[in-house]
Amino acid sequence: MTGTEQGSTIGDWIAATNTHDAATYLAFFTEDAVLDDPSVGEVFDGRARINDYFQSYFVNYNTRTRLLSIEPRAAHLHVEVEFTGDFAEGRIGGTFDITMTADRKIQHVRADLLR
Repeated sequence: MTGTEQGSTIGDWIAATNTHDAATYLAFFTEDAVLDDPSVGEVFDGRARINDYFQSYFVNYNTRTRLLSIEPRAAHLHVEVEFTGDFAEGRIGGTFDITMTADRKIQHVRADLLR
């Protein structure tokens, strides 16, 4: 899989995130994916728990995500984004370090906020 293919998948995933449609969002993850977000102090194992994260921090806060950059690194993609929504800051930067499978499914995400 090329960096261009991975970047395209990440762009599609961000677009899916902004629809707030859980089925579309979750389709990008493997069944056993892990999402680790130190900014909320939790690790979310599997699609059901990742859905809890999505509902809590994206749907419930009407969060919109704008893709700023994608940088291929040794074993993952480093993605910088900007979040806007109905949360205290109103606008805040964030990062995702994403590991994908050969068939372009998200296996692991480390998400964090830039404060």
